[in-house]
Amino acid sequence: MAQLFFLYLAGIIILTSVLVVALRNPVYSAISLLIMFFHVAGLYVTLHAEFLAAVQIIVYAGAILVLYLFVVMLLNVKRDERYHLQWPIAPFLGLVVLTEVVLLVYQRSADGGAGAAPQGVETAEAVGNTEAIGEALYSAYLFPFEVASLILLVAMIGAIVLAKKDLFAKQ
Repeated sequence: MAQLFFLYLAGIIILTSVLVVALRNPVYSAISLLIMFFHVAGLYVTLHAEFLAAVQIIVYAGAILVLYLFVVMLLNVKRDERYHLQWPIAPFLGLVVLTEVVLLVYQRSADGGAGAAPQGVETAEAVGNTEAIGEALYSAYLFPFEVASLILLVAMIGAIVLAKKDLFAKQ
């Protein structure tokens, strides 16, 4: 059952990742990215990394996707007004959501209906998952963490400069 759940999540992640690149409308691309972020969080849950799943949803699905949509709206990308064949995609996405619900209900009933950790897995308090992540992030991986933050800062400054250049050119 766990392998089937993994294959489902991996398949949806691959499909939506391709859609992020293939779709012409940036808003549809962002919706595909959102679906992909939630399924990656589902993979984290299957690995018993609930903290990383929550961070995935809050940071990526919440903040990064909103930033992406803000930049798309700020730069005023011209939308292609062609028909995007939404009708065939809508039942597929409905089937995906229905499959997720059915799999979650089945997995919950297979676990006995309780949210208890599987046998052989320690509780989060004993393992200290959040503490272990913080310790690794701010000790062994401090330099890559700081480099990533600098790259994000440069990207934000670049987006602002590009947006302001167009504003000054129009006046």
